[in-house]
Amino acid sequence: MSRIAGTTYFKIDGDQLSLTGGIEVPLNTLIRDDVIGLDGSIDTKETFKAPYIKGTFKVPKDFPVDKVTTAMSMTATAELANGMVYVLREAWLSGETPFNAEEGTADLEFHGKTGFFQ
Repeated sequence: MSRIAGTTYFKIDGDQLSLTGGIEVPLNTLIRDDVIGLDGSIDTKETFKAPYIKGTFKVPKDFPVDKVTTAMSMTATAELANGMVYVLREAWLSGETPFNAEEGTADLEFHGKTGFFQ
């Protein structure tokens, strides 16, 4: 039996941040959708999605808020429990980033110019 889920390590420019769960990386960034004609013909269209890493992070007092919220060219690495490593290059924080003070966490989504599995 092999491990496919569990402990995950996340780093931005070498600084490790702690996740509480919910890490997600894309398996693909080329999205194919159906285009179905009224005559029953089926074709496809392709769109691209930015590579990303998103998760729920613990936010201790020394959390690098300034770096995470202002940097535009970070390298983010997610070492997943199943042994896969996803690397996001030229990354930035995407969208709103509310801090949940009751839980001490923030849901963060990083997008980048390139993303790949090592």
